[in-house]
Amino acid sequence: MYRYDPIDQQLVDERVAQFRDQTARYLSGALSEEDFRAIRLQNGLYIQRHAPMLRVAIPYGELSARQLRQLARIAREYDRGYGHFSTRQNIQYNWPELARVPDILADLATVQMHAIQTSGNCVRNTTVDHLAGVAADEQVDPRPYAELIRQWSTFHPEFAALPRKFKIALSGATTDRAVVKAHDIGLNIRRNEEGEVGFEVFVGGGMGRTPVIGQRIRTWLPERDLLSYLDSMLRVYNLHGRRDNKYKARIKILVRELGIEEYTRQVDADWQVSGEASPSALTPEAIASIRAHFQDPVRADVHAPSLDELLAGRGPASELLTTDLPGFGAWIRRNTHAHRLAGHRAVSISLKRPGVAPGDATADEMDAIASLAQAHSAGELRVTHEQNLLLPWVPVASLPEVWRALQALGLARPNIGMVTNIIACPGGDFCDLANAKSLPIAQDLLARFERADEWFDIGPLDIKISGCINSCGHHHVGHIGVLGVDKHGEEWFQITVGGHAGNRPGQRAAFGKVIGPSMASAEVAPAIERMIERYIAIREHEDETFIDVLERTGIEPFKESAYATSD
Repeated sequence: MYRYDPIDQQLVDERVAQFRDQTARYLSGALSEEDFRAIRLQNGLYIQRHAPMLRVAIPYGELSARQLRQLARIAREYDRGYGHFSTRQNIQYNWPELARVPDILADLATVQMHAIQTSGNCVRNTTVDHLAGVAADEQVDPRPYAELIRQWSTFHPEFAALPRKFKIALSGATTDRAVVKAHDIGLNIRRNEEGEVGFEVFVGGGMGRTPVIGQRIRTWLPERDLLSYLDSMLRVYNLHGRRDNKYKARIKILVRELGIEEYTRQVDADWQVSGEASPSALTPEAIASIRAHFQDPVRADVHAPSLDELLAGRGPASELLTTDLPGFGAWIRRNTHAHRLAGHRAVSISLKRPGVAPGDATADEMDAIASLAQAHSAGELRVTHEQNLLLPWVPVASLPEVWRALQALGLARPNIGMVTNIIACPGGDFCDLANAKSLPIAQDLLARFERADEWFDIGPLDIKISGCINSCGHHHVGHIGVLGVDKHGEEWFQITVGGHAGNRPGQRAAFGKVIGPSMASAEVAPAIERMIERYIAIREHEDETFIDVLERTGIEPFKESAYATSD
């Protein structure tokens, strides 16, 4: 993974000192609320419903064990003993004291972390496939390019005050687990027949108030031109994007109003002038220098026991398995993933359990997971788009020990991709922008579908919940999506079906369709339960997924079930 050079460290340390002075001046009254607002947003600090919220950047979702331990210490010392992992692969603290935020940032800087540009109208944290670098279906590791974009976009003088926030995602695999077409700019990385790296470029995607699937602007962009072409794309947006109406300020609105042809023409015209001679043009040396940070920390182990051997009770690690073999097998099937290196698996750690908000982890849990990463995953882990954590470099022989440790922590629920792997934003419990509380809906659903055998009977099913139209819970791409709306000052919820993030082989990202009128909070979970019961009743075989049935029947059976009167 990437390590700061002296320039990185100096930039972050100087920003900490700068923000410490700015915060002191604000608290003393020397800096107005209006002037401080822009400053705090550029440093990841929001004012939420009950307290400030600090969003810490985790570039492309990659963490070291040492960094996770520091995040745990911050949760324990400055917050209420936990942190919230978000769908943008970041972590948020919901209860820091404003006067102590500069101390938090100083502590983060000691482990090469910061909160710069995690909010405000700037280029936000660039996200990638959480299996980047280890996925069995990966063509090109996107992490080096995400790091190049991070360095290019941080403190970029031309793009520090864009018309609106800006999000970029990359994927280098055949399966899109980063939802690239739902971002302002999405990049699929490929190799051509000559082995050269290039980018398929999409623009104008996004969820929120106006959900749009991004449109392709370039079929093949050579590797060297990545940053110079992004310069031109953002320059056209920065020139024409609306600043008089925040609801029409995103690049997706500009692309729609200009048309993709005209937007492309203007980008290409700008790039023809500046692209070849741009200081952003990537040299082979620059690319090689960044790639060197992402060398495999482990080697393929062709002599490792296979999963079949492990599950059959054979191999050097099999003695660790006793009477819990069925539970271990379920966990293997759902929570571990094929790896490109022989003898290894990537392991998802589910942060979805009754009584806990999706994505929350306590300081003690973070410390324990950091120890697991150190012992069994080359000291590295990832934050996923589904508000879970992932150990990317686990030897097959270590799987029983990792499973037992996660069981002891209550974090071995075999529900990745299943009905209880619910995504939910913090909603009205914390966020000032929310129209409704999303967490009680998530907890009601988790309680209803708690039994593991039910998860497997139901099959793959993604439920995603957002407390407002900003779609931080990604409800648009949920197989079942839930959106909180304000109805005469009361909390109501709109249900969509048929969305998907394109994170399964053969799928393309699509947005769900509203099934009917909004309903009261108490009606949401029962309605979803009836929809799932209807799905099970009308599927033609056990392997027919919820999405398969929906595509076969349309939404009418699910609408009918959702609005049926309970007995």
